[in-house]
Amino acid sequence: MPSSNHTPANPPIDTRYAHIIAIALPVLLANLAMPLQSVIDTAIVGNMNDTAKLAGMGLAIQLLSLLLVSFNFLQYASSGLSAQAVGQLAHNQLIKGQSGTHQPSPLLSILQRALLLAFGIGALLLVAKPWLIDYGLQALSANPDSGIAAKTYLDVRFWGVIAELMNFAFIGWFAGQGKTRYMLYQQGFIAIINIILTLFFVFALDMGLVGVALGTTIAFWLGVVLALWLSRRHLELPWSALFSANPQDFARYKMLRLFSLNKDIFIRTLILTLSFAWVTRLSAQSGDLVLAANAILLQVLSISAFALDGVAVSAETLSGQAAGRRDWQRFRTIVKRTGVVSYGLALMLSLIWWLIIPTYLEFMTNIDAVFALADDYHIYAVLLPLVGVGAYWLDGIFFGLTAGKVIRNAALILAVVFFPLSWLLYQQWDMTGIWLSVWALLLLRVIILGGFLYQTYMTGSYQKRQPES
Repeated sequence: MPSSNHTPANPPIDTRYAHIIAIALPVLLANLAMPLQSVIDTAIVGNMNDTAKLAGMGLAIQLLSLLLVSFNFLQYASSGLSAQAVGQLAHNQLIKGQSGTHQPSPLLSILQRALLLAFGIGALLLVAKPWLIDYGLQALSANPDSGIAAKTYLDVRFWGVIAELMNFAFIGWFAGQGKTRYMLYQQGFIAIINIILTLFFVFALDMGLVGVALGTTIAFWLGVVLALWLSRRHLELPWSALFSANPQDFARYKMLRLFSLNKDIFIRTLILTLSFAWVTRLSAQSGDLVLAANAILLQVLSISAFALDGVAVSAETLSGQAAGRRDWQRFRTIVKRTGVVSYGLALMLSLIWWLIIPTYLEFMTNIDAVFALADDYHIYAVLLPLVGVGAYWLDGIFFGLTAGKVIRNAALILAVVFFPLSWLLYQQWDMTGIWLSVWALLLLRVIILGGFLYQTYMTGSYQKRQPES
């Protein structure tokens, strides 16, 4: 299998385990700051001694996820494109015999396009807020009391949707270049500000659900300001350059290429988000008690997924750089070694959850009935890292390749199988069926994506394909 030749001006991609972990660790820490925000919000509401408010919080978070995570192609496209831009610059330097000077313009234009798209989508969501909240809560089968609580929270949180979408773009852009420490600074800052403001609004000003939502909204907007400053510092540009664009960078054919990649990722992410919204709908149909308990337990999946995504970002960054250089021998090594690190981390996470789950549940709620039901089903949550790790790892590989069609097709196959299967499981076993559905969703992703990756290895087609950017 051929491999690229390298010179001192263009050193080979570092595929050591230590380097994979070095990329993943700051991302893991930065990512943990993201679910920490919803965990804190949920814990504060979970200790208000009101099951309907906790259930409403679960509905609100799921509806926001349905709306916002559907557009996190902004993160994945920015990450894959910036990773390949870095790899392509190195490849060009080798061919042209250049010394390797830093050229920020391709990276800046990628960021500017992503931020412009994020702003436009966020503005449309904000305009449509009344309809999205009303119809969204109806689609999730919200009960009257929990629906009122969810609407109270969402009315405030929607004012931060533009900032949250721009946050996706910054995360992907930093990650694709391996600048994971900037992700850590940004996400850690947002989490700390969110916690401080939320506690102040709720306990000092007694603002209840409105205070919980307001603290998060303000934190995301301040996070955008910090991310802009970090971007300017990274590219060594004046502030004016961040807001000055070359019209050629927004030429019609370039935007259409960006949308082409985003379209496939959007379809994939929408299907996954609808799948989890479907799980929330099944929980709501079982009553506020089940919905509240699952809202707490599913935070385990959120935390674990963001932690595992740290290694997925390593896989994405390194595989994207290998694709940019056409270095397929190292690509294969990257796949194997990131897989080993991913499953090792998943095992460690499940062990940690097994040890701390009783303390976690006590922290999350003071409602006895909710605590008891969550405790009965905690083993399903404890095993989630091991069940789902393969899905996140393989996502990273294909995102690094910007293999939009593969990502889309895998999601379409998933939808055909998952929805009828989950309905049968729910009808047969009620809440146990809901959790078996969550497991099925994760395992099906591993099987389908693994099949595509195996087929790629067997045919060697990954040596021939070109990045879709």
